[in-house]
Amino acid sequence: MAVDNKNILKRIYLVALFIFIMIVAIGIKLTNIQWVEGAYYRKIAKENSVKNFVIPSNRGNVYSSDGSLLATSIPEYTIRFDAVAPSDDDFDEFIKPLSDSLEVLLQKPASTFLNDFRKARANKNRYFLLARDLSYTQYMTLKSYPLFNLGAYKGGMITEPKTVREHPIGKIAERTIGYERFDNAGNPTRVGIEGAFGNYLNGKDGKVLKQKISKGQWKPIRDENEVEPRDGYDIVSTIDVYVQDIAHHALLKQLEYYEADHGCVVVMETKTGDVKAISNLGRATDGSYYETINYAVAESHEPGSTFKLVDMIALLDDNKIDTSKVYDSKSGVIVYHSRKVRDSHVGGYGKISLARGFELSSNTVMVQAVYENYKNNPKQFTDRIVNLGLNKPLGLPFKGEGIPFIPEPTDKKWSAISLPWMAFGYGVSVTPLQTLTLYNAIANNGEMVKPKFVKEVKEWSKTIKKFDKQVINPSICSESTIKKVKAVLENVVKKGTGSKLYSKDFSMAGKTGTAAVNYAKNGGLDKYYASSFVGYFPADEPKYSCIVVIHKPSTINNNYYGADVAGPVFKRIAQKVFTDVPSTNQVKNLKKTYPKQDKNYVTYNNNVNKKHTSIPNLKGMSGMDAVALLGNLNIKVKAIGIGKVKKQSIQAGQPIVKNQVIILELS
Repeated sequence: MAVDNKNILKRIYLVALFIFIMIVAIGIKLTNIQWVEGAYYRKIAKENSVKNFVIPSNRGNVYSSDGSLLATSIPEYTIRFDAVAPSDDDFDEFIKPLSDSLEVLLQKPASTFLNDFRKARANKNRYFLLARDLSYTQYMTLKSYPLFNLGAYKGGMITEPKTVREHPIGKIAERTIGYERFDNAGNPTRVGIEGAFGNYLNGKDGKVLKQKISKGQWKPIRDENEVEPRDGYDIVSTIDVYVQDIAHHALLKQLEYYEADHGCVVVMETKTGDVKAISNLGRATDGSYYETINYAVAESHEPGSTFKLVDMIALLDDNKIDTSKVYDSKSGVIVYHSRKVRDSHVGGYGKISLARGFELSSNTVMVQAVYENYKNNPKQFTDRIVNLGLNKPLGLPFKGEGIPFIPEPTDKKWSAISLPWMAFGYGVSVTPLQTLTLYNAIANNGEMVKPKFVKEVKEWSKTIKKFDKQVINPSICSESTIKKVKAVLENVVKKGTGSKLYSKDFSMAGKTGTAAVNYAKNGGLDKYYASSFVGYFPADEPKYSCIVVIHKPSTINNNYYGADVAGPVFKRIAQKVFTDVPSTNQVKNLKKTYPKQDKNYVTYNNNVNKKHTSIPNLKGMSGMDAVALLGNLNIKVKAIGIGKVKKQSIQAGQPIVKNQVIILELS
């Protein structure tokens, strides 16, 4: 019996020892968790229940040169309700007036909202969906309603903001203004101005601290954000909405008429290189047209007869011959190394001068002139092309700029027909914008300027960066050459291949072009034509240059030439830009509404400050101009939304009180 008791006692001691060791181990572990690993576990617990969420910043706006919105970020809000957050007293007191208010705002019966709220309360729903896609104005209104005006914790209102990129003028110039797409990995990719100037348009993201309220559902801890997002800067482009609209519809009309595959048009200000309009339209399977590729920038192809301007500049500036030199068009056919060069006019033009050969776009005349004068030294001709900058891209800010091709005598692919074929625009490749830049240099008396798409970067009235005119070549040729070339370009329209475009009321100068494309592929079965017209207007004092290129027009009526297909687009743009202007009375009425924006902001603001003793009428003004104007009048401004002024809290005509605050509602 004593032995049994002794064994039992030993077992008790062993159990007690084991329990003691476990207690010590647990104590050590708890101490370790509390003091050694405590910070780590507290961090994990906090991350699982409270964490920062990124608030995407609003991208800056893209404006036209006249202040119209081209691209903007519109805030949209999803509103949810934490039915557990309000106290019983607050819920009972405010839920009925809240439902009544929502009936007016969201156009649903108050009884529906009341039942939904009570059901959510009964089910302890902390993430009840109330409304989606609310505007900023609707969101601010909702925030002021009973119960919700108590704040996120007491009122239970949960706000989920997002931004949507909108283009107020629709699809017009969409490829150049730019848009956002997402790749397979979900990363945003942007094209056009949106992509090229993203470092300015992108703002700085903010942060908001949220608490986990249930699985996958988070709620802001307080009304204020941890870090407020900073919006991006605004971009003021060179695009003129009025000219853009004219160019877009002129191109679209011609594409539809000829059932063409695609085309582009660019209108550029002669002196500055500012691109006032650019449209790139491609044909969809259903026959409609839309912007998908920036053909003017990206499509490098054989230009055809518009390249003959290079011939004229080289021949005249190198003092090879004069425009009066006479050539025999050889009945419209000449042969070089068993390859034929033909004129579009069957039978040729007989014996004509170089100038007349250019005006009639005679391939035989222009090729003879170039070949005879450069066959012993073709490098002199190609050096002239290099001097004109046609051998390299323009260096535009957009991705995917087309790569030009200009063969050199030292190249392996140079052949006996390279020189004569270059003379009428084959065997070379340039983009429409490169061709336009060359013709614009003639219009600009020899100064070649780089096409420009953005004027400045702004933060409201403050200029962050200004983009000045960039001169590529101060003088591409002599003044005498410029004078002679201008004369033949004007005669192309008066009495040459572009004579159908001539108007005694309005002067234009330019060159037609018709190029065969894909003529060497698939035995010539894939061949089609690219019709073009490039020039400037008015001819005597050029203000704008313009190029139109239309690919694969219908050839049913054998009517695919540049003068017939592309020329009418050029003429329509030129006439409308200078004839469809506001009447004198309209201009006077506009001036009465608010002062015209001066190009010099300092001068403009100083003049406004002197004249105004009362609140000006701001309706219709762009937001950044309105803020600048009011700032110079020592009036504090609070702007709601983006775009142009829709409403102002202090009506026009009221006397200005120092340091008063005016609220502007923008749309």
